[in-house]
Amino acid sequence: MQNVIIVIHLIIVVALVGVVLLQRSEGGGLGMGSGGGGAGGFMTGRGQANALTRTTAILAAAFFLTSIVLAVMANRGRVQRSIIDGAPTQSAPVTPTGPSAPNAGGVLDQLSQMQAPSGAPPPRPPPAPQQ
Repeated sequence: MQNVIIVIHLIIVVALVGVVLLQRSEGGGLGMGSGGGGAGGFMTGRGQANALTRTTAILAAAFFLTSIVLAVMANRGRVQRSIIDGAPTQSAPVTPTGPSAPNAGGVLDQLSQMQAPSGAPPPRPPPAPQQ
């Protein structure tokens, strides 16, 4: 159903762009060649302005309607969630470490302590190469 409304929405968009480009602006726009001499035709002068203005209003209303319908359909199956729900309930205890090594007590050491099974010492990193 959503795909059908998207296709209708795109057709309305293309039609709306076309109708807006056909309207006569101060500089003439794309509709500048339709007002020549001779007998008054169907789409000349005031009749053309009224028809294009009405068509633009109808297409704009349809555009807003399909936009609202698509937004409602996108949010229909969504579950309301809070960012607080995703917060961890228990934080890992932080053990203070002394400055025995340059990076002792860093984030990686804390992560390795959290991942290590209880009672097992954390794995030691390989020694840094001597320069």
